[in-house]
Order: sequence, then structure tokens, then C-alpha cells
Amino acid sequence: MTSPSAASTPPAAGPLRFGLLGTGPWAQRVHGPALVAHPGTELVGVWGRRPEAAAELADELSTRAYDDVDALIADVDAIAVALPPDIQAPLAVRAARAGRHLLLDKPVATTVEGARELADAARDVASVVFFTLRFSAAAAPWIDEQAGRDGWYTGRADWIGSIYAPDAKSTYADSPWRRDRGALWDVGPHALSVLLPVFGEVSEVTGLRGQLDTVHLVLRHASGTTSTSTLSLTAPEKAGVVSAELRGAHGVAELPDIWGDGPLASYGTAIDALVESVRTGEPHPCDVRFGAQVTEILARAEASLR
Repeated sequence: MTSPSAASTPPAAGPLRFGLLGTGPWAQRVHGPALVAHPGTELVGVWGRRPEAAAELADELSTRAYDDVDALIADVDAIAVALPPDIQAPLAVRAARAGRHLLLDKPVATTVEGARELADAARDVASVVFFTLRFSAAAAPWIDEQAGRDGWYTGRADWIGSIYAPDAKSTYADSPWRRDRGALWDVGPHALSVLLPVFGEVSEVTGLRGQLDTVHLVLRHASGTTSTSTLSLTAPEKAGVVSAELRGAHGVAELPDIWGDGPLASYGTAIDALVESVRTGEPHPCDVRFGAQVTEILARAEASLR
């Protein structure tokens, strides 16, 4: 990665100035509070598709609401995005072309074209995509440890959720894009964020539909290793699980409990990662190029399901 332009890089002793795009539950509970609390950042302002929601969140976070997203992009060093992926992608492209660093959510886009355009636009800025497991204090070291080992034979990574189960009451159930795109696009990135660092690039994708939005994936990796994922947002609540199990010459490795530190702390670690990437000019493993790779695999899976 080439160094960002001087205009987009903050003074060495100063905080990284952020604009927050989005006003939904994730922005309210995670993105906004984490950006305010982080010692290396300053939250300059908030923009949302509903000006009244932006004003309310900005007031809660003691910052300014912007009516014009381009005005906010012009006033900051970096943007954090808490928006549906197909709204996130073009806004992130605009920000990257303006020299702004990117802290994005997964998936970065739901089309291969959109993901590739974003990866191309972000070549000269720092970027981090918030894959929750890759920044969890419990899961991240475990993933790194397994990625450093050879001799893997097979593995699985499952995310079986229930936010759309009949009796579930989740704040995320009102998300139109999740309901439309289902588990493949919402929690599929989480599973891939575990499997790809360990087993490597995917050469073949096969998908099978289960009940409701449930999807089963079978992946062949370029290394010859195979892996599977079961993904759902509609399973019965008592059937829900987030798990990974890897098998190889070292035996069996199981993903530890991931919920100990919570999403707020994990997002703070993602902010750390972006600040460090800006400082050093070194790309992070979970940058937009990795995000684009995940989108391409999910698009292939979707085509297989058709």
C-alpha cells in the first residue's frame, strides 16, 4: 500500500478525525460510543439518511450532525460506516477517492463489481473491515494461532442465529437488507473470516439451501483442504450457535467462547488497527481487499444456490 496523501493523514501527535455514516442500532450501540471513547480518535460528526436520526445520535454523542455527506467527508481523515452494504460501498468509494481512510462493516458490498470498485478506489488509503471474530479478544488470537500451523485436513465454521425465529425479539430484525439477503450475506462473512486465514483461498464453492434462509456451504481451498459452513438467521433460539472446529495433524482445535469482551471492545480493537495502519502505511489483513475476496466467494455461493 502506498502512503496516503498528506491531506488525508492527521498530524503525528493528533487524533484521527472520523465521520460516522449511519444512525441505526449498530451505530448507536457500537460505532459511535467506541469512536468517542477511543483515545486516538475524534468524532467530528454524524450523517444519516434520516436527518432527524442523525441529529438525535449526534446529540447523544456530543458531536455535530451533517446534512451533506460530502461535507462530512471533506472535514475528516477517516469514515466509519454503519449502513447496509449496497449503500456503504458507493459512499466508501467516494470517501476513498477523496483520500479518506475507511473503517467499514461486512460485507463491503453484495456485488463483485461493487467490491472490486471499492478495493481499487482504496489502494492509496488505509482500510479495515470489521469482521467481529477477527477483532475479538478471545477469537482473534485463536485464529492467528491456527493460521500459523500446517497440516490441516478439514474444518467447519458455523453461525446459526435466530433473529428471525418466530419468538425472537432482536433489534436487528428490522433491518431490511438482512431480511432480504439472509444469512449467507449477513453471517457468511463471519464464517469466512475464520476459514480463509487458516485454509487459504477458495477454489470451489458449492451451496445447498436448508429451511427458510439457512444455507450450507462446502468450500474447496487452493491448498486442497475442504471446509463447510452452516449459516442461518431463522433457526429456533435453542438451536443457535457460533462455533468453529478445525481438524488436522495437530488434532482438533475448537473456537473458544467469543462473547466475553463484547462488540464494543472488539470494535475498539478494529479502530486500533486502522489507526496503526494509517501510522505505518502497512495494510491490515482485514482490509478492503480481503473484504472484496469475501464478497466474491459469497457471490459464487449465491450463484451455486440458484
